[in-house]
Amino acid sequence: MALADTEPGVSNGAGSASPFSEIVELNVGGQVYVTRHTTLIAVPDSLLWTMFSKKSPAELARDSKGRYFLDRDGFLFRYILDYLRDLNLVLPEYFPEKNRLQREADFFQLRDLSRRLSPKMSAENSINEEICQSDPEEAALQPGAGGALPGALSAYSPSSDSKKSGYITIGYRGSYTIGRDIQTDAKFRRVARITVCGKTSLAKEVFGDTLNESRDPDRPPERYTSRYYLKYNFLEQAFDKLTEFGFHMVACSSTGTCSYSSSDPTEDKIWTSYTEYVFCRE
Repeated sequence: MALADTEPGVSNGAGSASPFSEIVELNVGGQVYVTRHTTLIAVPDSLLWTMFSKKSPAELARDSKGRYFLDRDGFLFRYILDYLRDLNLVLPEYFPEKNRLQREADFFQLRDLSRRLSPKMSAENSINEEICQSDPEEAALQPGAGGALPGALSAYSPSSDSKKSGYITIGYRGSYTIGRDIQTDAKFRRVARITVCGKTSLAKEVFGDTLNESRDPDRPPERYTSRYYLKYNFLEQAFDKLTEFGFHMVACSSTGTCSYSSSDPTEDKIWTSYTEYVFCRE
Protein backbone atom coordinates (compact mmCIF):
# COMPACT_ATOMS: atom_id res chain seq x y z
CA MET A 1 0.00 0.00 0.00
CA ALA A 2 1.47 3.32 -1.05
CA LEU A 3 2.02 5.99 1.54
CA ALA A 4 -0.14 9.07 1.49
CA ASP A 5 1.63 12.07 0.01
CA THR A 6 -0.26 14.50 2.19
CA GLU A 7 -1.97 14.32 5.51
CA PRO A 8 -3.51 17.63 6.63
CA GLY A 9 -2.96 18.60 10.22
CA VAL A 10 0.26 16.65 10.79
CA SER A 11 2.83 18.88 12.44
CA ASN A 12 6.48 18.87 11.49
CA GLY A 13 7.49 19.86 14.99
CA ALA A 14 7.66 23.58 14.21
CA GLY A 15 3.94 24.29 14.55
CA SER A 16 3.14 24.12 10.81
CA ALA A 17 1.51 21.34 8.84
CA SER A 18 3.76 18.79 7.19
CA PRO A 19 3.06 17.07 3.86
CA PHE A 20 4.31 13.80 5.39
CA SER A 21 2.24 11.27 7.31
CA GLU A 22 2.74 11.00 11.04
CA ILE A 23 3.85 7.37 10.58
CA VAL A 24 6.52 6.89 7.91
CA GLU A 25 7.62 3.63 6.29
CA LEU A 26 11.20 3.34 5.06
CA ASN A 27 12.97 0.80 2.91
CA VAL A 28 16.66 0.99 3.80
CA GLY A 29 18.73 -1.38 1.68
CA GLY A 30 15.88 -3.91 1.65
CA GLN A 31 15.11 -3.64 5.38
CA VAL A 32 11.73 -2.13 6.24
CA TYR A 33 11.41 0.34 9.12
CA VAL A 34 8.32 2.07 10.50
CA THR A 35 8.81 5.20 12.58
CA ARG A 36 7.34 8.60 13.37
CA HIS A 37 7.98 11.62 11.20
CA THR A 38 9.13 13.55 14.28
CA THR A 39 11.84 10.93 14.89
CA LEU A 40 13.30 11.40 11.41
CA ILE A 41 13.61 15.17 11.90
CA ALA A 42 14.90 14.99 15.48
CA VAL A 43 18.37 16.30 14.55
CA PRO A 44 18.29 19.64 12.70
CA ASP A 45 20.47 19.95 9.59
CA SER A 46 20.91 16.18 9.34
CA LEU A 47 20.26 14.44 6.02
CA LEU A 48 16.97 12.93 7.20
CA TRP A 49 15.89 16.31 8.60
CA THR A 50 16.53 17.87 5.20
CA MET A 51 14.70 15.08 3.36
CA PHE A 52 11.60 15.06 5.55
CA SER A 53 11.26 18.74 6.40
CA LYS A 54 12.69 20.64 3.42
CA LYS A 55 11.52 18.41 0.59
CA SER A 56 8.11 17.21 -0.54
CA PRO A 57 7.12 13.52 -0.67
CA ALA A 58 7.13 13.65 -4.46
CA GLU A 59 10.85 14.55 -4.47
CA LEU A 60 11.92 11.44 -2.53
CA ALA A 61 12.63 8.02 -4.04
CA ARG A 62 10.18 5.22 -3.27
CA ASP A 63 10.08 1.47 -3.76
CA SER A 64 7.35 -0.48 -5.53
CA LYS A 65 5.16 -0.43 -2.40
CA GLY A 66 5.40 3.30 -1.87
CA ARG A 67 7.92 3.22 0.99
CA TYR A 68 10.63 5.88 1.02
CA PHE A 69 13.83 4.26 -0.22
CA LEU A 70 17.38 4.79 1.06
CA ASP A 71 20.21 2.88 -0.56
CA ARG A 72 22.19 2.36 2.63
CA ASP A 73 23.09 -0.47 5.04
CA GLY A 74 19.73 -1.76 6.26
CA PHE A 75 21.17 -3.59 9.24
CA LEU A 76 23.11 -0.62 10.63
CA PHE A 77 20.22 1.78 10.11
CA ARG A 78 18.45 0.40 13.18
CA TYR A 79 21.19 1.97 15.31
CA ILE A 80 20.79 5.25 13.45
CA LEU A 81 17.06 5.13 14.18
CA ASP A 82 17.62 4.22 17.83
CA TYR A 83 19.88 7.24 18.19
CA LEU A 84 17.28 9.54 16.65
CA ARG A 85 14.62 8.39 19.10
CA ASP A 86 16.32 9.70 22.25
CA LEU A 87 19.71 11.00 21.00
CA ASN A 88 21.48 8.33 23.01
CA LEU A 89 23.92 5.73 21.69
CA VAL A 90 23.43 2.18 22.99
CA LEU A 91 25.32 -0.64 21.29
CA PRO A 92 25.57 -4.39 22.06
CA GLU A 93 28.47 -5.49 24.25
CA TYR A 94 30.12 -7.21 21.28
CA PHE A 95 29.76 -4.86 18.32
CA PRO A 96 32.53 -5.05 15.70
CA GLU A 97 30.86 -2.69 13.20
CA LYS A 98 31.73 0.70 14.77
CA ASN A 99 33.82 1.74 11.78
CA ARG A 100 30.96 1.10 9.41
CA LEU A 101 28.43 2.67 11.77
CA GLN A 102 30.51 5.85 11.90
CA ARG A 103 30.50 5.90 8.11
CA GLU A 104 26.69 5.71 8.19
CA ALA A 105 26.57 8.49 10.79
CA ASP A 106 28.73 10.66 8.53
CA PHE A 107 26.47 9.94 5.57
CA PHE A 108 23.34 10.92 7.52
CA GLN A 109 25.20 14.02 8.78
CA LEU A 110 24.76 13.07 12.44
CA ARG A 111 27.85 14.86 13.73
CA ASP A 112 27.32 14.10 17.42
CA LEU A 113 26.85 10.38 16.77
CA SER A 114 29.95 10.31 14.57
CA ARG A 115 31.93 12.07 17.28
CA ARG A 116 30.84 9.49 19.88
CA LEU A 117 32.02 6.66 17.67
CA SER A 118 35.37 8.18 16.68
CA PRO A 119 37.41 7.90 19.96
CA LYS A 120 37.43 4.10 19.81
CA MET A 121 38.03 3.88 16.08
CA SER A 122 41.76 3.29 16.40
CA ALA A 123 41.29 0.56 18.99
CA GLU A 124 38.82 -1.33 16.82
CA ASN A 125 40.18 -0.47 13.38
CA SER A 126 40.83 -4.15 12.78
CA ILE A 127 38.57 -6.81 14.26
CA ASN A 128 41.27 -9.45 13.88
CA GLU A 129 43.85 -7.41 15.81
CA GLU A 130 41.37 -6.85 18.62
CA ILE A 131 40.65 -10.57 18.88
CA CYS A 132 44.34 -11.45 19.00
CA GLN A 133 44.98 -9.00 21.83
CA SER A 134 42.13 -10.48 23.87
CA ASP A 135 43.31 -14.06 23.38
CA PRO A 136 46.07 -14.96 25.89
CA GLU A 137 47.30 -17.87 23.76
CA GLU A 138 47.68 -15.68 20.70
CA ALA A 139 49.22 -12.82 22.70
CA ALA A 140 51.95 -15.18 23.87
CA LEU A 141 53.08 -15.54 20.26
CA GLN A 142 53.44 -11.82 19.64
CA PRO A 143 56.93 -10.28 19.57
CA GLY A 144 58.17 -9.27 23.01
CA ALA A 145 55.51 -11.30 24.84
CA GLY A 146 57.91 -13.95 26.08
CA GLY A 147 56.63 -16.56 23.65
CA ALA A 148 58.17 -17.24 20.29
CA LEU A 149 61.34 -15.33 19.50
CA PRO A 150 60.88 -12.15 17.45
CA GLY A 151 63.25 -13.51 14.85
CA ALA A 152 61.08 -16.56 14.36
CA LEU A 153 58.20 -14.35 13.24
CA SER A 154 60.23 -12.37 10.73
CA ALA A 155 59.94 -15.14 8.15
CA TYR A 156 56.19 -14.51 7.86
CA SER A 157 54.33 -11.60 6.36
CA PRO A 158 53.02 -9.04 8.88
CA SER A 159 49.43 -10.07 8.27
CA SER A 160 50.20 -13.72 8.94
CA ASP A 161 51.23 -13.00 12.54
CA SER A 162 47.64 -12.35 13.57
CA LYS A 163 46.03 -15.18 11.63
CA LYS A 164 44.43 -17.75 13.89
CA SER A 165 44.04 -21.43 13.07
CA GLY A 166 40.58 -22.90 12.76
CA TYR A 167 37.91 -24.40 10.54
CA ILE A 168 35.29 -22.91 8.23
CA THR A 169 32.54 -25.03 6.70
CA ILE A 170 30.92 -23.99 3.43
CA GLY A 171 27.54 -25.54 2.63
CA TYR A 172 24.96 -25.20 -0.12
CA ARG A 173 21.82 -26.87 -1.44
CA GLY A 174 21.57 -27.55 -5.13
CA SER A 175 19.14 -29.18 -7.52
CA TYR A 176 19.00 -30.22 -11.13
CA THR A 177 16.57 -31.95 -13.48
CA ILE A 178 17.35 -34.93 -15.71
CA GLY A 179 14.93 -35.61 -18.58
CA ARG A 180 13.49 -38.95 -19.51
CA ASP A 181 15.94 -39.12 -22.38
CA ILE A 182 19.29 -39.76 -20.71
CA GLN A 183 20.98 -38.05 -23.65
CA THR A 184 19.31 -34.75 -22.75
CA ASP A 185 21.53 -32.30 -20.93
CA ALA A 186 20.84 -31.89 -17.22
CA LYS A 187 19.17 -28.63 -16.27
CA PHE A 188 21.04 -27.20 -13.31
CA ARG A 189 19.36 -24.74 -11.05
CA ARG A 190 21.11 -21.80 -9.47
CA VAL A 191 22.56 -22.27 -5.97
CA ALA A 192 20.14 -20.38 -3.75
CA ARG A 193 22.47 -19.65 -0.84
CA ILE A 194 25.97 -20.50 0.36
CA THR A 195 26.10 -20.89 4.13
CA VAL A 196 29.15 -20.26 6.31
CA CYS A 197 29.69 -22.07 9.61
CA GLY A 198 32.54 -21.52 12.04
CA LYS A 199 34.01 -19.02 14.45
CA THR A 200 32.63 -15.53 13.93
CA SER A 201 36.05 -13.88 13.88
CA LEU A 202 37.37 -16.23 11.16
CA ALA A 203 34.27 -15.85 8.99
CA LYS A 204 34.50 -12.04 9.10
CA GLU A 205 38.25 -12.11 8.47
CA VAL A 206 37.84 -14.11 5.27
CA PHE A 207 34.56 -12.85 3.80
CA GLY A 208 34.27 -9.32 5.23
CA ASP A 209 31.44 -7.26 3.70
CA THR A 210 30.32 -10.15 1.49
CA LEU A 211 29.11 -11.94 4.63
CA ASN A 212 25.42 -11.37 5.32
CA GLU A 213 25.21 -11.39 9.11
CA SER A 214 21.76 -9.88 9.54
CA ARG A 215 20.49 -13.22 10.89
CA ASP A 216 23.08 -13.29 13.66
CA PRO A 217 24.38 -9.72 14.10
CA ASP A 218 25.46 -9.55 17.74
CA ARG A 219 27.41 -12.78 18.14
CA PRO A 220 30.75 -12.28 19.98
CA PRO A 221 33.92 -12.84 17.89
CA GLU A 222 35.02 -15.91 19.85
CA ARG A 223 31.67 -17.71 19.51
CA TYR A 224 30.62 -20.07 16.75
CA THR A 225 27.71 -19.59 14.37
CA SER A 226 25.98 -21.52 11.61
CA ARG A 227 23.67 -18.69 10.56
CA TYR A 228 25.90 -16.69 8.22
CA TYR A 229 25.64 -16.81 4.45
CA LEU A 230 27.33 -15.12 1.50
CA LYS A 231 25.87 -12.33 -0.62
CA TYR A 232 26.95 -14.09 -3.81
CA ASN A 233 26.21 -17.55 -5.20
CA PHE A 234 29.50 -18.69 -6.73
CA LEU A 235 31.32 -21.47 -4.88
CA GLU A 236 34.55 -20.74 -6.75
CA GLN A 237 34.51 -17.18 -5.44
CA ALA A 238 34.20 -18.46 -1.87
CA PHE A 239 37.00 -20.97 -2.44
CA ASP A 240 39.28 -18.26 -3.84
CA LYS A 241 38.76 -16.13 -0.72
CA LEU A 242 39.52 -19.06 1.59
CA THR A 243 42.68 -19.88 -0.35
CA GLU A 244 43.75 -16.24 -0.22
CA PHE A 245 43.56 -16.32 3.57
CA GLY A 246 45.56 -19.54 3.92
CA PHE A 247 42.76 -22.13 4.20
CA HIS A 248 42.78 -25.46 2.42
CA MET A 249 40.06 -28.10 2.00
CA VAL A 250 40.32 -31.08 4.34
CA ALA A 251 36.95 -32.81 3.88
CA CYS A 252 33.84 -32.85 1.74
CA SER A 253 30.50 -34.62 2.08
CA SER A 254 27.29 -34.65 0.08
CA THR A 255 23.83 -36.18 0.27
CA GLY A 256 21.23 -36.40 -2.47
CA THR A 257 17.62 -37.41 -3.03
CA CYS A 258 15.57 -37.98 -6.17
CA SER A 259 11.95 -37.05 -6.75
CA TYR A 260 9.58 -36.51 -9.66
CA SER A 261 8.13 -33.22 -10.84
CA SER A 262 4.66 -34.77 -10.70
CA SER A 263 2.92 -37.98 -9.72
CA ASP A 264 3.75 -39.42 -13.13
CA PRO A 265 7.00 -41.42 -12.79
CA THR A 266 7.69 -40.92 -16.50
CA GLU A 267 8.18 -37.22 -15.97
CA ASP A 268 11.57 -35.57 -15.45
CA LYS A 269 13.49 -36.53 -12.33
CA ILE A 270 14.50 -33.76 -9.95
CA TRP A 271 17.64 -34.37 -7.90
CA THR A 272 18.34 -32.30 -4.82
CA SER A 273 21.53 -32.39 -2.80
CA TYR A 274 23.24 -30.80 0.18
CA THR A 275 27.02 -30.47 0.10
CA GLU A 276 29.52 -29.29 2.70
CA TYR A 277 33.20 -28.41 2.28
CA VAL A 278 35.41 -28.18 5.35
CA PHE A 279 38.39 -25.82 5.17
CA CYS A 280 41.21 -25.59 7.70
CA ARG A 281 44.02 -23.16 8.41
CA GLU A 282 46.83 -24.63 10.48
